[in-house]
Amino acid sequence: MSIVERAKNICLTPNTEWPVIAAEPTSPGTLVSGYVVPLAAIGAIAGFIGGSFIGRTLPYLGTYRVPLVSGLVGALFAFCMAIAGVFILSLVINALAPTFGGAKDSTQALKLAVYSYTPAWIAGVLLIVPLLGIFAIFAAFYGLYLLYLGLPRLMKCPEDKAVAYTAVVVVCAIVLSVIITVVGGTIAGAGMIGAGALSGAAARPSSDVQFDKNSPLGKLQELGNKLEESNKKMDAAQKSGDGKAQAAAAFESLGTLLGGGKRVDPVSIDQLKTFVPESFAGLPKTASNAEKTGIAGLMVSKAEARYGDGAGKTVSLDISDTGGVSGLMGLASWAGVEGEKDDDSASEKTRKVGGRFVHERISKTGGTNEFGIVLGDRFMVSAKGDGVGVNELRAAVSGLDLAKLEAMKDVGVQK
Repeated sequence: MSIVERAKNICLTPNTEWPVIAAEPTSPGTLVSGYVVPLAAIGAIAGFIGGSFIGRTLPYLGTYRVPLVSGLVGALFAFCMAIAGVFILSLVINALAPTFGGAKDSTQALKLAVYSYTPAWIAGVLLIVPLLGIFAIFAAFYGLYLLYLGLPRLMKCPEDKAVAYTAVVVVCAIVLSVIITVVGGTIAGAGMIGAGALSGAAARPSSDVQFDKNSPLGKLQELGNKLEESNKKMDAAQKSGDGKAQAAAAFESLGTLLGGGKRVDPVSIDQLKTFVPESFAGLPKTASNAEKTGIAGLMVSKAEARYGDGAGKTVSLDISDTGGVSGLMGLASWAGVEGEKDDDSASEKTRKVGGRFVHERISKTGGTNEFGIVLGDRFMVSAKGDGVGVNELRAAVSGLDLAKLEAMKDVGVQK
């Protein structure tokens, strides 16, 4: 069945479509690459266009547009988390099944999570006009109704327990969204690079064709091979009936996806703190902070400091190890994503210099200037300054021991 036909049926005739879905022998890999990826991309792309090109009109402030690079980061993160959220929600659905008289089945739980998200993904197109984005909430509520209808058919729970089952799943989903937001703030807060290649990662090239392992297609092919291995483990765990093994396999697949084919534990905050100097851009340090956050297998670490002279010049320095989600950096690098933007307020560029992604933003109104660089497709160093020019920020970042930090790109990597 085509993706269009399935989406139409589940939205318009869910009572007859859920039994059809329940009887289908669909593998997780096929479900994700053939259904989740294209639909999840709708909202990510529409949100990027609406936020960065169309913009949002704010009272007394005029039209605000998200900076191009930050918009790309946000779109990539939204896309990846749509995939991640489906997998984790399916684990919640499956784990709660016995509590409400249902039967545990990881494949059916994944199908239930995926197809219940359909209205929200389709409504994501409304994000292309930011003011219409609020109507996507109604689609999300309809998705909850689809979940309610699907629970008895796919998880075999009694009809009279479907409401309670749905309510508990929704509460867990809310907790999940909070966790994702925390992790996302750490990643997207750096706002340095963009990407758009992940949709190609789930549908890897045929194994009959071998690409140069250092080429973009070769990298995607390698990621596809890793995902296929993870899917086999998920299938084996499902057949064994071991709930813990199923959960572990699902998280491994998620970690493999976001890690670009490998699992990465970020370096400790004590290691990152050694790269934060006492003075930066000629200014003394006034405050500092370091943290390591996330969920198992998807951790990131960050060290930051603030500098100032008390007379108007201030600079913030952020050094992040994307660790468990370093695959996002790699995908942007493989795709060779670059961008340039110029308007009345600032000029902005993202490009590759010496094999590294570099981002610069020069304010035309005396506002904040920015300079950032990505090292080893993993570490992000970002400096933002008020009263300090981009050339000064660039020189200050170059004065850090970037080579040493970049040399740590394989620390914590689990092949």
